Amino acid sequence: MRVLIVGGSGLLGSELARRCSAAGHEVVATYLTRPGKIVDVEWAPLDVLRREDVGALIGAHKPEMVVNAAYRQADWTTTAAGAANVALAASATGARLVHMADDTVFSDAATRYDETRVTGAITPNGAAEAAAVTAMNAIAPAAVTARTCLFTGDGDRPHEAPAHPPATDWGSGVLFTDDVPRPVHVADLAAALLELAASEHHDVHRVAGTDAASRNEPGSLTARRDGLDGDRPPSARRADTAAPGPLDARLMCC
Repeated sequence: MRVLIVGGSGLLGSELARRCSAAGHEVVATYLTRPGKIVDVEWAPLDVLRREDVGALIGAHKPEMVVNAAYRQADWTTTAAGAANVALAASATGARLVHMADDTVFSDAATRYDETRVTGAITPNGAAEAAAVTAMNAIAPAAVTARTCLFTGDGDRPHEAPAHPPATDWGSGVLFTDDVPRPVHVADLAAALLELAASEHHDVHRVAGTDAASRNEPGSLTARRDGLDGDRPPSARRADTAAPGPLDARLMCC
């Protein structure tokens, strides 16, 4: 199978590229600033905001499956308009389209969010995520969206950084104790996403871990794993800060 992974140089994109390549698929993965390091993968530069370039790349390779894992938290247009551009190009070639989304679309209206819960974004990124999924469903009704939350790696995720102190102190980063998702490891997330891709499912499906845990807990575990003091990562309550976002938003998987 020919697979195109948009945003293939990120942590999730790299894991997807590795798995697809190991399974014997022909893999093309895109990057914005620098290519990834997965061997047996063709790396292609791509800015998803350039609609013509997205269409040209997908048209040239004619992939049977397109996975959109492109994401820039501070860039509304990459998340929303970029997703629409990928959906338009994938639809034009008849490719199976899989889109990655996150839980920032939710507010604090509920604690547990199942497949039927209406979104209520309270941050710019959440609004962009909601717009991206709306565009996906309108342009490519047969596409499937995997909505996840906090996913962890092996020390290479930004939210794990506060668990690693600089030379003399823990720095300015904090890990919230009242922000409670259901974390999932990137390997499990990638496996679930590819399982969804191979199915006939469409629309949005939640993909999260089995246990709820505050953002502080994975940070402490990361510190202990790396031989550091697990009690020292700086913690705070999101409710006591100006940081926007839902607090206890647990995705309930189908």
